[in-house]
Amino acid sequence: MTIKIGDKLPEATLHEYIEVEGNGCSIGPNAFKVSDLVRGKKIVVFGLPGAYTPTCSAQHVPGYLKHFDALKAKGVDEIWCVSVNDAFVMGAWGRDQKCGGKVRMMADGSAEFTKAVGLELDLTARGLGLRSQRYAMLVEDGVVKSLDVEAPGKFEVSSAEAMLARV
Repeated sequence: MTIKIGDKLPEATLHEYIEVEGNGCSIGPNAFKVSDLVRGKKIVVFGLPGAYTPTCSAQHVPGYLKHFDALKAKGVDEIWCVSVNDAFVMGAWGRDQKCGGKVRMMADGSAEFTKAVGLELDLTARGLGLRSQRYAMLVEDGVVKSLDVEAPGKFEVSSAEAMLARV
């Protein structure tokens, strides 16, 4: 069942590749409980099918980087990109996209979070396995305030521009 507005995010663990040791995090992949990360924060979470894929690399992530300051000005504490990839891939993609300090590249390698929110997408027939649908949600203190899921093959409602209009 897909998560909906008013629901609390489920318990899950996401992984992030940390470039510089500090704040209790070591260099390399670090595991984070979603409930700990969202407590008391306003977070934009956008999910996408995969790192280095065309729309994700050319439009989705760059849009959130471009509108980072505008989203922060509207009270957003953090922006997360969630994909069913491992932390090493997400870390490398984040470096390529120049996400440092703006978009947290959160790996959901086993699709634990993606399945828990009911937004998985089976692309096995295309050789990609289980992935995430393309979506964007606004979360405040762990509660979903808005959720927009793209129709198959579309990129409209989950863009940074669309999120800016909702925040």
